[in-house]
Amino acid sequence: MDNRRKNRYNGNMEQQEGVHFQRRALSEAGIAYSVSAVLPVFLSLIVGVIAVLAAGENYAETDWYLFLSYLLPQMCFAAAAVVFFRRSKVSVRRTYCGCKWHYFVVAVLLQFGLMFSLSELNNYFIAFLERFGYVSAGVPLPSLDGWYLLPAMLIIAVLPAVFEETLFRGIMVKNMSASGWGTAATVLVSGAMFSLFHGRPEQTLYQFACGMCFALVALRAGSILPSAVAHFCNNAAILALTAAGYETEGGWTMPLGWNIGLTVASAVCLVAALVYLIFFDKNNARKGGVKDGKPFFFGAAVGIAVCAVTWIVTLVSGFAGG
Repeated sequence: MDNRRKNRYNGNMEQQEGVHFQRRALSEAGIAYSVSAVLPVFLSLIVGVIAVLAAGENYAETDWYLFLSYLLPQMCFAAAAVVFFRRSKVSVRRTYCGCKWHYFVVAVLLQFGLMFSLSELNNYFIAFLERFGYVSAGVPLPSLDGWYLLPAMLIIAVLPAVFEETLFRGIMVKNMSASGWGTAATVLVSGAMFSLFHGRPEQTLYQFACGMCFALVALRAGSILPSAVAHFCNNAAILALTAAGYETEGGWTMPLGWNIGLTVASAVCLVAALVYLIFFDKNNARKGGVKDGKPFFFGAAVGIAVCAVTWIVTLVSGFAGG
C-alpha cells in the first residue's frame, strides 16, 4: 500500500510539474512576443537619431540604412529566442526537429497558392481601402542591382525564414499546442498575432492567411522547417521578381493570359494543400479552444498593444496621406 501511495504521489507531482512547465513556457512565449515587438522600436529610434547626425535628413533613402532597417528586427527576434530558451528551459532541439519530406512539398504548394492567388484577392481589399482615400506607404527595398541582391536575399529572405519562424511557429505555436490549445484556436490566434505584428493594414488579410497556413503546416509536421522553407520562398520570390523589374516603374508585367493561368493554378494548389492538411492529415490534431491562456496573453500584452498602436497609426496615416 505504501508503494502504491508513493507511486501515485510521484505521478501527481510529475503531472503538476508538467502543467507548471507548460504554463511557464506559455508565459515566456508571450514575453518573447512583447520583446520582439518593443525592442525594434527602441533600436530604430536610436539608429534613426544616429543616422540623422551622420547622413542628414535623407538617410532613410540610403541603401545602408534600408539594409539595417531589415536587419535590426531579425537581431531582436534572435535575442528574444535566446532569452526564451534560457528562461523557459524548453529544448532547442525540440523546436528545430525534423519531419517527413512531404510536408516541405505541401508548404511550398501553400506558399505558391498564397502568393499568386490570395494576393490577387488582397488587391481587391487594397482597392476597397483606396476608394476611401487610403494611400499605402509601401515597403521600400534597398538596391537589388548586381551583387546587392545577395545581401538582400540573406537579410530579407533567409534571416526572417529562420528567426520569424522560430518566434511565431517554433516558440508560440508549439507551446500553444503543447499546453492543450485546440488546433483551430492555435492557428487563428497565432495567425492574427503574426498579421498584427507586421503593422501593415493593407496587407492584413494576406498576412493573416499566411500566418494561419504556416501555423497549420508547422502543427501537422511537428516542425518549423517546412514553414521556414515556405517563408523563404515567399520573400525570395518577391526579391527576385522585383530585381527582374516585374511590376516596377519602367519594368515588365505578365501577359493577361499567363496571369490568369498562374492565378488558377496557384488557387488549385492552395485549396489542395489545405484540404489535405485539414481533412486528411490529422497529425497533432487537437480539439478545444484556448487553455490556460492568461499566462500567454499577460506576457504578450505589451507587444500586442505596441503592434496595435503601430497598425492604427499606419492606417490613419494612410488615410491622411490621401
